[in-house]
Amino acid sequence: MLYLSVFIDVCSKVVASWSMSGRMTATLVTDRLEMALWKRRPLAGLLVDSDRGSQYASDRYQQLLNDNGFICSMSRKGNCWDNPVTESFFHTLKTELIHHEDFQTQEEAQQAIFEYIEVFYNRQRKHSTNGYLAPFVYEQKLAKAA
Repeated sequence: MLYLSVFIDVCSKVVASWSMSGRMTATLVTDRLEMALWKRRPLAGLLVDSDRGSQYASDRYQQLLNDNGFICSMSRKGNCWDNPVTESFFHTLKTELIHHEDFQTQEEAQQAIFEYIEVFYNRQRKHSTNGYLAPFVYEQKLAKAA
């Protein structure tokens, strides 16, 4: 089993940060949040959505949100419709990568997921909501317009 935790920028659809582990723990999601802080430098007031898993309710994760002035938003219990961007990403990942592979090791799966996110999804995969631009390309376009 391999767990993947992602932060997706709702505007551009960029997978802004992600982490993987063989266990679903608070460390998995705090590592992902720390990666987002390092890569994106988000401002206080950022709305951070998640489900109601114990890893998101953990003291460590909640403290990291509070320390950075982020607003925690948790979806309703058992309601996947509360986080459609992330749910859509996981559906796409499974459809375009996972269901077509037979990984022999966790390392093999991790490498394939890394390449999917960093090489294909963020830089090449076009999104209809972005005017059929890849997420990073869309972000660059927005930055130039600002």
